[in-house]
Amino acid sequence: MSMIEKGLGSNLPPTRNNLLEKLFKLSERKTNVRTEILAGITSFLTMSYIIFVNPAILADAGIPKEAALAATIYASVFCTILMALWANYPVAVAPGMGLNAFFAYTVVLGQGLTWQTALGAVFISGVVFLILTVTGVRQKIVDGVPDVLKSAIAVGIGLFIAFIGLKNAELVVANEATFVA
Repeated sequence: MSMIEKGLGSNLPPTRNNLLEKLFKLSERKTNVRTEILAGITSFLTMSYIIFVNPAILADAGIPKEAALAATIYASVFCTILMALWANYPVAVAPGMGLNAFFAYTVVLGQGLTWQTALGAVFISGVVFLILTVTGVRQKIVDGVPDVLKSAIAVGIGLFIAFIGLKNAELVVANEATFVA
């Protein structure tokens, strides 16, 4: 048994006095502290790019990069802790790159709105979505969308983000005749 395993107590049966067992019901979910810490580290490494990419996208819309960096980190930490402690669900939560790219490149740069006005619209839409969720209407709308269309939307957002990345890397450039070259 390695020092890490000993320190995390991965092979020790959970006891009634174990705070983590009481809080997260690890044995009921057939897991242990070691597995959960490794999963947490893996999740962080998988999504840590957001810490750098999100502020860069939002800075293109005029939001101060330092403020966007701080907001990205604070929102990710707060919401992930909320998921862990309130929902008792092991999911990392962070800003979605597709919506942020849409906000920056379509709403602010494409439509010519200021980023402050666009953030106001985001707040209002958040309130509307909260109301739709609480009333159960949002779930009915989601259930009404065919699975094929749900998959297509995810693919479209992925391609949009890839296109922005290729543009920022200058592998894709503007061309009057074909839009891109």
